[in-house]
Amino acid sequence: MSSPTQPLGISSPTVEPGVWRREARSLMALAFPVICTQLGIMLMGTVDVMMLGHLSKDGLAAGALGNAASFALLVFPMGVLLGLDPLIAQAYGAGEHERIAGHLWRGAIAAVAMAIPASIVMFDAEWLLELMGQEEPMRSQAAAYMRALVPGNAAFLLFGVFRQVLQGMNIVRPAFFAIVIANFVNLAGNWIFVFGHLGMPALGVRGSAYSTSLSRWVMLVCVVVVSARILKRYQRPPGGGALRPAAFRRLFALGIPVGFQISLEMWVFGTVAIIMGAIGATELAGHQIALNMAALSFMVPLGLAGASAARVGNAIGSGDQERARRAARIALTLGASVMAFFGLLFATIPELLARLFTPDRAAIEMAAMLLPIAAAFQIADGIQVVGAGILRGTADTRFPAIIAFLGYWVLGLPIGLLLAFPLEWGPRGLWWGLTLGLASVAAMFVIRIRVRFRGHIGRAEDHVER
Repeated sequence: MSSPTQPLGISSPTVEPGVWRREARSLMALAFPVICTQLGIMLMGTVDVMMLGHLSKDGLAAGALGNAASFALLVFPMGVLLGLDPLIAQAYGAGEHERIAGHLWRGAIAAVAMAIPASIVMFDAEWLLELMGQEEPMRSQAAAYMRALVPGNAAFLLFGVFRQVLQGMNIVRPAFFAIVIANFVNLAGNWIFVFGHLGMPALGVRGSAYSTSLSRWVMLVCVVVVSARILKRYQRPPGGGALRPAAFRRLFALGIPVGFQISLEMWVFGTVAIIMGAIGATELAGHQIALNMAALSFMVPLGLAGASAARVGNAIGSGDQERARRAARIALTLGASVMAFFGLLFATIPELLARLFTPDRAAIEMAAMLLPIAAAFQIADGIQVVGAGILRGTADTRFPAIIAFLGYWVLGLPIGLLLAFPLEWGPRGLWWGLTLGLASVAAMFVIRIRVRFRGHIGRAEDHVER
C-alpha cells in the first residue's frame, strides 16, 4: 500500500496510511493545547490593544509602540530559552530524567539572569524611543508603558522555562490552564486599571501594562502549582557540577542562535512599527491592528512548531528516525493548510476585522488596506515557523539564524523601504517587503529540512560538545 503524497519534498519509505493517521493524531493531541496556549498569550496583548483602542487613538498608538519595543527586548532571551526544546525532548525520548532536571534548573537561572538587562533598559526607555525618532506625547506614554511591564519580566521568562520543559515531555495542559486564568486576570485588570473602576484611579496606558505584569505572575504561579506533582522529581538541584558556568554551554550554544533567529524576525516587524510611528499615529495604529490579526493567526503554526520540535526531538532521542520524518512532514502540511484559511479570511473581510479593534475610521481604513497583504504571506509564514520548530527539534539552530538574517534584513526590509519611500507605496510597500522576506525564509527552511532528513539525525550532544 502506498504512502500518502510526499508534502514539501520530505522523502520517506512507503508506510501504511494508518501509521500516518496515528502520528497525525499524536501531533495534534500535543499541538492543540500548545496552540491554545500561544493564542492565550497573544490574546493578552490583543486585549491590551483593544482596550487602549477604546481609550483613544493616541493611547492605542503609544501602547502599540511600547509593546513592540518591550517585546523586542524580551524576544532574544525568550528565543535563547527555546534552546531547551531539543535538550528536553531528546532527553525525555531517551528516558534520561537526570538530564531533564539539570536543564530545568539551568533554564530557570538563565531566565532570571537575562531578565535583568532587559528590565534595566525598559525602566528608563524614553531615550531609546527618542533615538528611534518617536515624538511627544507618544514617546513618554510608551516609555511609561514599558516601565510598568518591568515587574513581570522575570515571571514571563520563568513561565517560558516551565512551559518548554513540560512541552518537551509531551505535557501541555498546565501551561494552557495557566494562560486561561491569566487572561481572565488581564481582562479584569485592564478594566480596573485603564479606565479606573472599583475605586482605582484611571491609569490609561500605564494601567494596561500593570495588568499585563500582574497576569504574568499569575500564569507563572499557576503553571508551577498545577505541574507540582509532575515536576517533583526534578525540584532538587542536580549534583555533579550541573550548575557550574561550564554546564550552561550546551543551552547557550543551541539557544543563542534561536534567540537571534527569532529576534531578527521580531525586530524587523518592530522596525517597521517604528517607521510607521515616524510616519504618523494613524499609520501606526492601522499597522498594529493588521499586525495583531496576523500575529493571532501566527499563533496556530507557532503552536504546531512547538509540538513538532517536541515530537521530532522525542523520536530522535528514542532512535526512531522515521517517526521524526513523519512528524516533520505532517506538521509542515498542517501549518501551510491552516494559514491558507487565515489568508482567505484576511483577504475577504479586512474592514470587518479592523472594526473589532477601534472605532476610529482612519485607523480602520489603514488596517483594511494592509490586511490583504497579510493574506499574501500567511502560507509562507506558517511554513517558516513550523520549519524552524522542526529544525530546532533536530538541534539545528545556527542555519535558521543565518537564513533569518538574509531573508529579513538583507532582502525583505531593504526592498520594503525601497517600495515605501523612493517608489512611494507608503505603508503597503513596507508590508510587501515583509512578504518577500517571509517567502524567502520559508523556501530556504524547506530546502534545509530536505537535506537534513536525508541521512541519520544525531542527538543534540552530537552538535554541541559535552
